Amino acid sequence: AGALAGLGIDAEPHEPLPDGVAGIVLTAGEPERLAALRDADPATHWDRLLFSAKESVYKAWYPLTGRWLGFEEAELTFDRAGRFTARILVDGTRIDGGPPLDVLDGRWLVGGGLLLTAVAVPRRS
Repeated sequence: AGALAGLGIDAEPHEPLPDGVAGIVLTAGEPERLAALRDADPATHWDRLLFSAKESVYKAWYPLTGRWLGFEEAELTFDRAGRFTARILVDGTRIDGGPPLDVLDGRWLVGGGLLLTAVAVPRRS
């Protein structure tokens, strides 16, 4: 608790997103990046991973800002080594006086039929 101001964790089944959900959660540019990842690693359900990562971002975001963060307000990039970055597209002013949340870094993992994502926000950066 002394090292982190916020933590967001999510787990999803390692399956494709249900029909129609991708159109709600993807921002401009994300479909092309996901397609490139899918081409390089077709065994990973990258669309569901993106959904899970955005859920983790929101879970870390909300307690620190007190504001809703829509799927379209965070743009994510992934690497195949288990990291992702969320660029926040709205004002990230925090209610605790900490540095604004404009970029959040996270980790991801596939195992046991699940996609797992986590975002940790340091107490002070």
